[in-house]
Amino acid sequence: MGTRRGQGEGSIYQREDGRWCASVDMGYSGGRRRRKWIYGETRKEVAEKLKVALREQQQGTLIVGEDQTIGDYLDNWLEQNVKVTNKLSTYQSYHDIVRRHIKPAIGKVKLTKLTPQHVQALLRAVQEKGLSARTTQYVRAVLHHAIEQALKWDLVARNVVAVVDAPRVPRHQIEPLTEEQARRLLDAVEGHRLDVLYRIALGMGLRRGEVLALRWADIDFKARTLRVVEGKTASSTRKLALPETLVVALQAHWQRLQQERAALGVEWQEHGLVFPSEVGTPLHPRNLLRHFKSALKQAGLPDSIRFHDLRHSCATFLIAQGVHPRVVMEILGHSQISVTMNTYGHVLPETQQEAIDKVDTVLRRKERQG
Repeated sequence: MGTRRGQGEGSIYQREDGRWCASVDMGYSGGRRRRKWIYGETRKEVAEKLKVALREQQQGTLIVGEDQTIGDYLDNWLEQNVKVTNKLSTYQSYHDIVRRHIKPAIGKVKLTKLTPQHVQALLRAVQEKGLSARTTQYVRAVLHHAIEQALKWDLVARNVVAVVDAPRVPRHQIEPLTEEQARRLLDAVEGHRLDVLYRIALGMGLRRGEVLALRWADIDFKARTLRVVEGKTASSTRKLALPETLVVALQAHWQRLQQERAALGVEWQEHGLVFPSEVGTPLHPRNLLRHFKSALKQAGLPDSIRFHDLRHSCATFLIAQGVHPRVVMEILGHSQISVTMNTYGHVLPETQQEAIDKVDTVLRRKERQG
């Protein structure tokens, strides 16, 4: 639907999808006319952006994104946006997804030419690698997040990823380790520089990203507490009590890191991490996974066990000990107790049997008293 332009506005019109749009003529390049497109929810918003663009054009500072590829845009987005506003583990995870999956499939496509068909082809390429539906879903989520930012920056007219359905992720059947399996795993990693990492994952129920992001500033040895930072706000941080065995283990681990640091000298890159790489840098999740699979093999445990199953094991151990579900919820960092109950309520039927037996004992006592 066309509209009359205001004085000095240039061409502003409303698209069929309701968004307002304007363009700045950038002249010819390579025999083709170039335009800078501007988008907004209202005419006033676009008019204000257009005035800024025209002023930048006069000053020679206006940037045209028509020739920017998906690969170039994602590189800039990772460094200028993700790295600045997210945890290091999030940046590393996004960077890995972009490098391994998105750029090889659609990296050379022009950002402004990205279509739902391109996104569908990307997801199909991921699935053809034999990767899980969850991985495919994560690839889509990263690209959706990136293009959403491009929309806010007026680099694209819409987020085409939003119209492409994510693959359904089948519900994973929780298979926690038994106490005997947990002991075998800990025996297999005993003496390794990451042995305390496994003890915390099993004993505190931390996620892989949480345990890799732990800093010494998060450990209070005097108060015997561990702080888990899940996001940028105080509400997304939880404080957990540390058992004495883990306090002692962490203190010994700190001493070992000081020895590694002294041995490397200037080559050590200090990041304040509790579980860094052998040179002090953040430990890459893939390297942890590689060691985890090796430890499973050494312990004679099934390769199907996931690192995340250590978290499930912690929860089931707590439930088996009669810990209240709300306490389990707080330890795991679930947002609602229903999440805890739906996830673990069926894991240990013998726990339910024990509870019923206790009720039965009470009822029988009352019968005898009567």
